[in-house]
Amino acid sequence: MMRSSKIVRETTETSITLSLNIEGEGKYDIATPVPFLTHMLELMTRHGLFDLKVQASGDTEIDYHHTVEDIGICLGQALREALTDKKGIRRYGNAAVPMDEALAEVTIDISGRPCLSFNADIPKEKVGHFDVELAEEFFQAVVVNSGITLHVDLRRGSNVHHCLEAIFKAFGRAMDIATSIDPRVQGVPSTKGRL
Repeated sequence: MMRSSKIVRETTETSITLSLNIEGEGKYDIATPVPFLTHMLELMTRHGLFDLKVQASGDTEIDYHHTVEDIGICLGQALREALTDKKGIRRYGNAAVPMDEALAEVTIDISGRPCLSFNADIPKEKVGHFDVELAEEFFQAVVVNSGITLHVDLRRGSNVHHCLEAIFKAFGRAMDIATSIDPRVQGVPSTKGRL
């Protein structure tokens, strides 16, 4: 079963084409005008073992907000589309990832109920030209458009780059677990009969 999707989003602010293959190998081809986000998406993909292609442009002369949020929207839509009826998935995924002094834990429920709990006490500053608060905006867009419940907990960390890297890697690993097929699961993993 090939679970994949392609999303195209064109607005007056951004132009994004995103392709996702859940049954991947961690391959990526990502080109965005936001270098730090490009780096985070590459890490997320490699450690999540799915394949991701992103071609994005946006009004970054204003700031990175629209582009980062719209890539999150597209990734969320791609996840929702690729998972189709969600039959046989594990549904829940959890990963704790260290990055030197930083430690992040991410827990996912592919529930059909969008909810983000982002507990990361990261100073409001920049990594390069990337506003740190945009990481939460990215994940909020993913959550709303995929219908997942996502808990992000930064347990510790002092280097902002390390903190965000640990979060993105943990998200990829937790998503790999949650989307994987468990042969013991009949139908969808819910007493309601649907997710």
